[in-house]
Amino acid sequence: MKKILLNILAVILGLFIGGFVNMSIINISGSIIPPPNGIDITTEEGLKAAIPLFEPKHFLFPFLAHAIGTLVGAFITALIAKTYRKILALVIGLAFLIGGIMMVFMVPSPTWFTLTDLILAYIPMAFLGYSFAFKLKK
Repeated sequence: MKKILLNILAVILGLFIGGFVNMSIINISGSIIPPPNGIDITTEEGLKAAIPLFEPKHFLFPFLAHAIGTLVGAFITALIAKTYRKILALVIGLAFLIGGIMMVFMVPSPTWFTLTDLILAYIPMAFLGYSFAFKLKK
């Protein structure tokens, strides 16, 4: 019973911490790579209006936020979990992937970014997070 509770806690913490990392990176992105002049990206409507004006550099931090958030969340989960570490880390990747797919429908983006993000930022990063935790736990 204790293992099950720790596994549940690991997933909850992985989702929370990974989401926090994701949002932190998104929040600082505008100060590092400013959006086009006169654009408000703090609202969904403003972001939708801004997407056609974005250059490839504006997509760097969203990708990093998704990838690093997933990596950290999966790492934390695999580090804390007592059993099924790889599966639970991949559950984190799947949860973040579902969020990424939802964002594609809410805020359309260029096809190249959508494919790059959905293919590279979630499941591979979850596996990498698991791998880092596995090596650390050895």
